Amino acid sequence: MARRTDPDRRDRIVEAVLDVIAEHGTQGATYRTVAAAADVPLGSMTYHFPTRDALLLAAFTHLADTMHARFDRVLAELPPGSDPREGVVRIIAGEGVEHRRDTVLQTELWALAVRDERYRELVQQWMHRSRGSLARHFPADLAPMIDALYEGLVLHSWISTEGFDLDRVRAAVRRLTGPLEGFP
Repeated sequence: MARRTDPDRRDRIVEAVLDVIAEHGTQGATYRTVAAAADVPLGSMTYHFPTRDALLLAAFTHLADTMHARFDRVLAELPPGSDPREGVVRIIAGEGVEHRRDTVLQTELWALAVRDERYRELVQQWMHRSRGSLARHFPADLAPMIDALYEGLVLHSWISTEGFDLDRVRAAVRRLTGPLEGFP
């Protein structure tokens, strides 16, 4: 009997978990719903992820890595001598306008982190990486505040009935950071 080769199966499952969570929340991410979304046999789910929690943790780790890479890339691609505050504004505007799915997923992760130390540790690691990216352009003591502003403004942009206001975002970033003369 020929054995099916599917080297990308694990990655496809992880992406499917995120799709299912974005659509139905973490409660909707069962082995059965994820297997159907990933188009894999139900039995292969436990082969790759022995528990549902391992499945969720792998998916949210992938989300954190992906979102941080996007965050870091925007800051890393700033032209020399440019105002890093505009990079932060671009990140907030992009996350707030373009990445609804990721905002929903991030909110689901935060809900898990409130109750479970493993997810809290994942969020903490993600925050440390984001703050490290920010500290390349801003004083280190300012990086956690910018990170919190970013997360808050992105979340508010999705739950607000007033719509997204780029000028208000730019003003908030500038007010928080103040003048940056002499830093990088």
